[in-house]
Amino acid sequence: MRDAFSGDTSRRIGVSGTVAAMKRLGWAILSLFAGNVLAAQQNNPFDAKSADRFVNLALACVHKEYPNKLSHSLNSDADVAPPRKLTPAFYGCFDWHSSVHGHWLLVRLIRTFPNANFVPAARWALRQSLAPENIAQEAAYLRAGGRASFERPYGLAWLLQIVAELKEWDDPQAREMAANLQPLEQAVIERLGNWLPKLPTPVRIGEHNQTAFAMGLMLDYARDMHDEKFGGLIASKARQFYLNDKVCPLAYEPSGEDFLSPCLGEAALMRRVLSGREFTPWLRAFLPQISGSTRSNWLVPVVSPDPSDPKLAHLDGLNLSRAWMLEGIASALPKNDNRLGSIRAAAEAHKRAGLAAVTGEHYEGGHWLGSFAVYLVTQRGIPQKALH
Repeated sequence: MRDAFSGDTSRRIGVSGTVAAMKRLGWAILSLFAGNVLAAQQNNPFDAKSADRFVNLALACVHKEYPNKLSHSLNSDADVAPPRKLTPAFYGCFDWHSSVHGHWLLVRLIRTFPNANFVPAARWALRQSLAPENIAQEAAYLRAGGRASFERPYGLAWLLQIVAELKEWDDPQAREMAANLQPLEQAVIERLGNWLPKLPTPVRIGEHNQTAFAMGLMLDYARDMHDEKFGGLIASKARQFYLNDKVCPLAYEPSGEDFLSPCLGEAALMRRVLSGREFTPWLRAFLPQISGSTRSNWLVPVVSPDPSDPKLAHLDGLNLSRAWMLEGIASALPKNDNRLGSIRAAAEAHKRAGLAAVTGEHYEGGHWLGSFAVYLVTQRGIPQKALH
């Protein structure tokens, strides 16, 4: 891909023309590959065999300690320790949050395909990680001084998604693991519940600190758990932050290392918060760029120039998260809304591009992209009534 972008193009056309040519060429190449992948998926819908490769990506990393990127505050010499000692449940998959959503992937796919061949290995991995003594240390680590912002809000929001999956699942091991997680769950709820009221304005970026995406996961958890206090806090802050927003600058996206869309992340949160009658006009004012046609070119997928680079690999995840956000937005609109065709077309284009990139060839993407793919293909976060 990089060779295709080299040469004398920039001398023949201006800088803006070069960028446009790069995007067209990259997307054309990716489309050829992604089209073949999509055709195979259409002939073989997502099933246990398809899920197996995502499970294997998670199993390959949840207990792989190195390489490891710590976000670790030292309070004394006693805090100098390897990852497996600091956070013994979630030390793998390169960083804490990726380990958390890698474990979420395992729970989600066991629930989805309880009789699949991968289930025994996945259950064993979960039992090993989510043992009571490991979770006790995780909770102690989170509560220690100097760690008020640890994994806030992204990793903490994903932790709540594991809890929600386990508590929704009628299974003896799931009940045991949910009970084991309770000390950490409580610490996370306290941390987020203390932080969110103090946050004066949202964080509008395309990486881990984005407020809207995490609030969406948090709100789903609160509603699943019937936690009206926590859910009410999130919904209230969402209205405070975003209700009056208009004309989101979608043309500024993506930044070079985004794996989340600031504009779509906000819309995906607000479709959870607003009633259908409120959301339809809000979206029209917020994203007037959405076409009333069935074309998808109002928002085109991106191409990572180097999937082996840990930051540039984020762009592969952006396609996946855009796809599920677009599907969620579509689920909240009335069936006669003239924007549905273009939203669904853009979602499909991003889904094709995103799934084609989940190869596991490079650990920089392999340790986390599977979780994003599973969130997309299992339609987590979309109310079941909206799927029928």
